[in-house]
Amino acid sequence: MKKYIVINGAMGAGKSVVGRRTAELLGRAAFIEGDFAIELHPHIDHSETEAMQSDNILHMSKNYYNFNKCDFVVLSWIMSENKVKKIISEISKLNYQTYHFILTCSKDVLIERWHNDTVNDWRTDENLSAAIDLLNEFNKRIDGISIDTSDLSVDIVAEKIIEKIRTL
Repeated sequence: MKKYIVINGAMGAGKSVVGRRTAELLGRAAFIEGDFAIELHPHIDHSETEAMQSDNILHMSKNYYNFNKCDFVVLSWIMSENKVKKIISEISKLNYQTYHFILTCSKDVLIERWHNDTVNDWRTDENLSAAIDLLNEFNKRIDGISIDTSDLSVDIVAEKIIEKIRTL
């Protein structure tokens, strides 16, 4: 059975870099960055765009399921409990075995990562405040397997994810 790995968490927790590395280490894996399932200029955060993102992700997931050279799909995206439940429900209908990981980190690590990121122009002070609020929410969540990335390298986090999916 093909496996679908959902990597969730606050902005700055490491979802994208860990997701990409997990897919690389697994091999025969697709990586979907939820934020790039729809890219609008200027960025519009709206329920309508969220529905389009979900639809695009599900469409890609179905195509990867039907692609015989792909055994794993890794999705990284910020999702509320309701959104992740809905995505996992839809993905399960495609006959994937699903896994949900929640990446967290300490507030200090989040702030350090935020200020060291020179690639993403949306890493503003205003968005940092929102990221800290989200981090606090994700630290309380129990709807997935939590991994604190604060003191771990990207490779170690990716290896922990792979180890979990192989043992569950």
